[in-house]
Amino acid sequence: MAFDYEKYLRMERMPHMWCPGCGIGIVVKAMLRAIEKMGWSQDDVAVVSGIGCTSRTPGYLDFNTLHTTHGRALAFATGLKLARPDKHVIVISGDGDAAAIGGNHFLHACRRNIDITLIVVNNYIYGMTGGQASPTTPFGMRASTAPYGAVDPAMDICQVAIAAGATYVARGTVAQGLLLERYILNGLKHKGFSVIEAMSDCPVQYGRRNRMSSAVEMIQWIRDHGVPVTRAKELPPEELEGKFVTGELHVAERPEYTEEYRRLIEKAQKAAEGAHG
Repeated sequence: MAFDYEKYLRMERMPHMWCPGCGIGIVVKAMLRAIEKMGWSQDDVAVVSGIGCTSRTPGYLDFNTLHTTHGRALAFATGLKLARPDKHVIVISGDGDAAAIGGNHFLHACRRNIDITLIVVNNYIYGMTGGQASPTTPFGMRASTAPYGAVDPAMDICQVAIAAGATYVARGTVAQGLLLERYILNGLKHKGFSVIEAMSDCPVQYGRRNRMSSAVEMIQWIRDHGVPVTRAKELPPEELEGKFVTGELHVAERPEYTEEYRRLIEKAQKAAEGAHG
């Protein structure tokens, strides 16, 4: 039986604004299938975004949705989760929105271990705002702000998330939508801050500048450059050069932020009652 995507879409907002061949649709479909498997009511799900191509997603989804300012999606989502801890909060972001403009919020959301799922669609570039280089643009690859090739080393979003304290970290690709769905589903199940990086293609802004204007060609490149984590452990560093590791990269358990915050509020309330008693 075909999956009923329209159940979760605001069809009156169609057609969408994404370019032909963009990988965001694959990521969104994987996310919707994962939500369906969780069995959640649409009224109990909140999807939050900032600015960028990926961040247009909430406008098309029939959940509680919030489209916020550039890089601040996790700040808004944190406030939402603290005010309504009963809601299942999902943030969908791009590599520029999450790792550059919103890098500080990203670090502290990981540190707090708040029960939010962050999906980062990494297409190596700022797509909507003009094709500027992002923190994940590979060394030597072109962007509008790097016409002769990026000179900065690329940031590994997953490694940063692990170092900062996220308790579920995984990386999938648009070349393997069912695996990506599995990682998103496990992130939704996880109690704590979950980061799922989805390696995606951008044929228009990134591809054309780097002689990969075909979406099929780009997705094949993504497929060929991903190395499963089990295989990566057996390879020497030189064979992983220019590749990225896929799979569940880190799973841990530690106190979740909203529960710790609730206990703090209860402690403060008791102290206040004692002072007035």
